[in-house]
Amino acid sequence: MDSPIAAVMPTTPIDNNEPPGSETQPNKRRRKKSIVWEYFTVETVGAGCTRACCKQCKKSFAYITGSKLAGTSHLKRHITMGICPVSRQKNQQSPYTPNSKTGNATDPPKRRYRSPAGIASIPFNQDRCSHEIAKMIIMHDYPPHIVEHSGFVDFVHTLQPQFNVVSFNTIQGDCVAMYLREKQSLLNFISEIPGRVNLTLDLWTSNQTVGYAVLTGYFIDGDWNLHRRILNVVMVPSPDSDVAFNQALVTCLSDWHLESKLLTLTLDRSFSNETINQHLRGCLPVKNPLMLNGQLLIGNCYARVISRLAQAAIGATGAAVKKIRDSVKYVKTSDAHEEKFLELKEQLRVPSTKELFIDDQTKWNTTFHMLVAANELKQVFSCLETYDPDYHIVPPSMDEWKQVEILCIYLRSFFDAANIVTSPIYPTASAFYHEVSKIQLELTQAAMSEDPFVSYLTRPLKEKFNEYWRECFLVLAIAVVIDPRFKMKLIEFSFSRIYGEDAETWIKVVDDGIHELFDEYLVHALPPPDAFMEETNEVLPKTETIQEQIPQEDAQLEDIPEEGTYQEGHPQEGNYQGHYQEGNPQEAHYQEGNPQEGTYQEGNTQEVIYQEGNTQEVIYQEGNTQEGTYQEGTHQGLSEELPHSSQEMPLITIGDGLSDFEVYICELASTQPSKSELDQYLEESLLPRAQEFDILDWWKLNQLKYPTLSKMASDILSIPLSTVAPDSVFDTTSKKMDAYRTSLRPVTLEALICAKDWFQYASLSSDFTNSIVKMEF
Repeated sequence: MDSPIAAVMPTTPIDNNEPPGSETQPNKRRRKKSIVWEYFTVETVGAGCTRACCKQCKKSFAYITGSKLAGTSHLKRHITMGICPVSRQKNQQSPYTPNSKTGNATDPPKRRYRSPAGIASIPFNQDRCSHEIAKMIIMHDYPPHIVEHSGFVDFVHTLQPQFNVVSFNTIQGDCVAMYLREKQSLLNFISEIPGRVNLTLDLWTSNQTVGYAVLTGYFIDGDWNLHRRILNVVMVPSPDSDVAFNQALVTCLSDWHLESKLLTLTLDRSFSNETINQHLRGCLPVKNPLMLNGQLLIGNCYARVISRLAQAAIGATGAAVKKIRDSVKYVKTSDAHEEKFLELKEQLRVPSTKELFIDDQTKWNTTFHMLVAANELKQVFSCLETYDPDYHIVPPSMDEWKQVEILCIYLRSFFDAANIVTSPIYPTASAFYHEVSKIQLELTQAAMSEDPFVSYLTRPLKEKFNEYWRECFLVLAIAVVIDPRFKMKLIEFSFSRIYGEDAETWIKVVDDGIHELFDEYLVHALPPPDAFMEETNEVLPKTETIQEQIPQEDAQLEDIPEEGTYQEGHPQEGNYQGHYQEGNPQEAHYQEGNPQEGTYQEGNTQEVIYQEGNTQEVIYQEGNTQEGTYQEGTHQGLSEELPHSSQEMPLITIGDGLSDFEVYICELASTQPSKSELDQYLEESLLPRAQEFDILDWWKLNQLKYPTLSKMASDILSIPLSTVAPDSVFDTTSKKMDAYRTSLRPVTLEALICAKDWFQYASLSSDFTNSIVKMEF
């Protein structure tokens, strides 16, 4: 195949017989690759002077003069900008049509795109193209029917004529298959996390009578990264039913094998009530323990609570807000009105840099920003009636402007509180307590204000927020105690301001709650009874087991009638009966019978020395339980040296003589119970408040120091307090499924929504192991 560059190389009229001069050397060494040479020829007009001549109008242009090269930019402009009269005339006579052929001599030069190296060698792959179309549809919410739209089909055939555009059914199957691959990879990922999973359940509505339950999982992986993933989208035929969400929850637990790993479930009061919550509790498997007796089932969404407060506050000043909205609409819907408004602003020298805009009443944050901007420009609005004769809207009065100013103060608090869940990276549960406690304190103080408008505005808000605070303060408080910068100190400080004299009672509730929760984690960390007994049989065998394992030659002692069994602090059963009291050697009586091997308890190694005359001296050494061995010669030697009377027998010690001291220290430690991980953590000093502190990194570094507490921290920090997506935090209405998506099959709808969410965090199916490695680096 001929090179496209070689095909357009012009032929120059330079005499080939002319000896090459210094000025012609560049032309012979360098091939002319510019496309302008399709429209120009090179002519030599004198020694060292070469000009470019237009083939159409015959006009010549400077090209080479001596050692200077003029380039080709001016030649391109001559053709492309219509400077050439002949080219311009021909283009006007033959206008462009979509099906017309191009490439004749009168067309302006076109830019030639060069493919990167290796592109031409890549073979066409129909399956790869279909895969990319399915991924495009998922990632950008394109309707799967796009593959049958004529415009899309023409576009694809223009790019690649060999591609056979797939049908709707085929692309629908490709989307579902891609979703299933990603789901399997995510399932493998979740099965390997060391902790529990927290769920949120949100209800999306539709124009039909059905709803859609969206269940999202939150969890922390083994590398202490917090994850948020949409797990299921389940159609709910009767959203108003008391058991509407039971099937959705059971489906999620079954699909993702969470029957024993669920910690919390967060709903919202807008579509749930106590009856629904009780039914959902009943759906949890028996093997899934309810921490704190189910107190961690959260019935209110943080973002929706804040949204309801903001809407109630705006509604309390509805008349003033409506006047401002109408005034802003008057200014922004006409260029002439806006120009007069800006002129008046300049004349009044109002320093505000805020720009007016009409709010979206489905998002309360836009109303807040509109009011803030209008309040800064209230002086302009107050004078606009006299400056613009077309402005017939009654502006807010000075009292109403004052009310809006107060309103904006509380809306600012709500806006800051809601902002923490707008980030793509979901915050840990410890971040919510600061904002919630601040709102609780501000509303408590404002409700008792002497200003009648402030108390009128905030008293209903406080009643609404008290309900949320009573339900969620324990979870919020436990989460912030897990933060090593605050622990119980922040609870004590903030509760004293919120509750006053009753603070101690509520502080004790939090302290008891976190200790109770930690105790439950300690219990779950223990092995089950059967496994514990099996492990005990392996490490601490029963008497019969030990007797079976000890060789007979080691158990036989000459001249000793028999050896009894011994257990600390209890009378011994069998032929040997004796009592051991701390610090006093005991006499034992033996009866005739076969020699028996002694039983030894964990923590104390007993060396039993026997002597004729039925005298036994017991010496204890701290250490692991071991089987005692007795040799005949050793016994005989000791019996010859020891006196025959137990009253005359001196205390015999073995080793360095400090065995009794070690026993004393062990017994002293056993009488003084050690502090738990939680108590040690709470007693340590607080960390300084750093701007870039990462609580997950801190627990990752300290998980060996606090093995059980770190597991609890991992689960608690991943608790979601909000059920809505970051882009819906400020919504005043529930999320609605559009008519097209409700027409799709339920499995297709779930595939499109879930797979899009998963693709935001990179695909796991292509190479799951490598993707995790890349995340680590």
